[in-house]
Order: sequence, then C-alpha cells, then structure tokens
Amino acid sequence: MSQQSQPWRPAVATTEIRRIARDPTCGFACTEHARERLNERSLIISDVLFVLRQGYVYADPEPSTVSGLFKYKVEGQSPNSGARFLRMVVIPDRRASEIKVVTVMWRD
Repeated sequence: MSQQSQPWRPAVATTEIRRIARDPTCGFACTEHARERLNERSLIISDVLFVLRQGYVYADPEPSTVSGLFKYKVEGQSPNSGARFLRMVVIPDRRASEIKVVTVMWRD
C-alpha cells in the first residue's frame, strides 16, 4: 500500500482514489452543489461511485481549504452517462477513508 502523502501525482491519485472508493467502510459526501449538478444531469450517486472506482486522474491537484488535502479531477464514463465522460472534483482523505465530491460536470 502506498504511504505517500498528498499531493499525489495523477497516477498515484488514480490508485489512491480507487482504493478509498472501493473500501466498504469509505465515508462519502457530496456538497449541495454536487447534488444539484447530479440532478441537472440526471445522474445518481451510483454513477459517482462508478467513476470513482473506475475513472482516472489526468491533472495535477489543487490545494483544498483543508490543510494537507487536495482537490483532484477524476474522469470517466458511468452506466447512465451514455457516451459522455464525467469529470468530478473530489477531495480524498486516505487516513479517514473518506471522499468528498465538490462538483460533477460533463467533460465536454
């Protein structure tokens, strides 16, 4: 298991976010903004979880408002997204085994 502290490079972030999302004890939260975006796009929480478990991080992270945690953009397709790709901004916390979803958008 990687013990590298954040910020993570994109490949490490992909692995770590997938690991957290696949943990049955993972804490999961969506901001009100993210919930509104899901509703607008006719997506559900299982779409978010699918992308977190199967998607990729391609870009370097940005600092979050919580010291030591960073925002990552995770991209992927979900069962309800058709041929379109989703991009989500998330804040993972490996120590707490939690992921906070900040927003959800279409990549295009």
